[in-house]
Amino acid sequence: MRFRLLKKNFIVLLVVLLVFLVLFYVTFGTNDGSREETRKEATQAEGLNKFEFGTILSMRTSVYDSNYKQLIQNGEHFPFEPEMAIVVQVHNRPAYLQMLIRSLQKVEGIHKALVIFSHDYFSEEISNMVKEITFCKVLQIYFPYSTQLYPSEFPGQDPNDCPRDAAKEEALRTGCLNAEHPDSYGHYREASITQTKHHWWWKLHFVFERVKVLQGYKGFVVFIEEDNYLLPDFHHYFKSMVEHRKTSCGDCDVLALGNHKGLSGFRELSTKTETAGWLSTKHNIGMGISRELYYKLMGCNKEFCVYDDYNWDWTLQNLSGTCISKPLKVLVAQGSRVLHTGDCGLHQKEACRPEEAQRRVDEALREAESALFPSTLSLTEQGPVEHQPHMKNGGWGDVRDHTLCINYASRL
Repeated sequence: MRFRLLKKNFIVLLVVLLVFLVLFYVTFGTNDGSREETRKEATQAEGLNKFEFGTILSMRTSVYDSNYKQLIQNGEHFPFEPEMAIVVQVHNRPAYLQMLIRSLQKVEGIHKALVIFSHDYFSEEISNMVKEITFCKVLQIYFPYSTQLYPSEFPGQDPNDCPRDAAKEEALRTGCLNAEHPDSYGHYREASITQTKHHWWWKLHFVFERVKVLQGYKGFVVFIEEDNYLLPDFHHYFKSMVEHRKTSCGDCDVLALGNHKGLSGFRELSTKTETAGWLSTKHNIGMGISRELYYKLMGCNKEFCVYDDYNWDWTLQNLSGTCISKPLKVLVAQGSRVLHTGDCGLHQKEACRPEEAQRRVDEALREAESALFPSTLSLTEQGPVEHQPHMKNGGWGDVRDHTLCINYASRL
């Protein structure tokens, strides 16, 4: 009798143990990756604070969906192939974006263009501005690795990242995530600083490789930013410059439809162009890039992505004459067709004054109006085309940035 009781108790104990093991398996699993993902999501959810984690996941899904579908706005009204493609890098300065859109609307022939707005920040205000455009074909694309979509993990700012100014010895002692990888000046990454270069390089890949409506497009793609302003003859001048390049600078790699001189002396300079070696401080506004140049740049994908400078344009200048053996040659509009209106942003710390910027633009345009729409262009200066080395600015020492950047070519 006692033996039967012991046997029964043993069976009950064995059943309880098996149930416990099953529950443990179901709860914690045996897949280390799954447990890690669960812990990671829990940590993210706790660290989001004002961001609701479900909303962030929904936004990520929406971004991938939009980039896949590529809905062309106003396509039914402008069913022909575009004569010009303009790509606008947009962050979160809606007042300046509104100025740009107003300038686009005044460009003669803009209905023949495709305008692509590449966003790294989503807001209803910005979305509605773009949706209200009716004067040309529009495509909106979204940088899928923005700090808005990853607010508390890489490529955003992970709470366990090293503080910017931490000494490496202290970082190694505390075990912060990127302790081994400060930049050339001993500083650790700041997500808000690295995002612009990431966005620019991703956008270049996406426009030339993934935008379906441009697959047969053989012309130059013009890259501008949200705080730029286009003159009314921008489309006319673009076509003239493309033809002018054929006869006057067949080996020019880049078109620079803008410069940083504003409209000073515009009447005398309106028809004049010059050639030069590409310089970050002079030729990064209104850049026309061909598919041929894009392929050259892709041959330097790794070199672009590991160079310790958070600025895309300084990085590009470094490639010109190093990885790209022949320095980039640019055909430059001396009479700029692109104005820079922004007085605040990444490098400008003053308070934004869009109303004052619009006043200055209107005043300058009144002076320049009579010199718009030139019938011919002339090449008046030919500067040296050579590699221009500079001291890198840092801010791009983290191997995570290098890896993500390199992989855009395969994970668009």
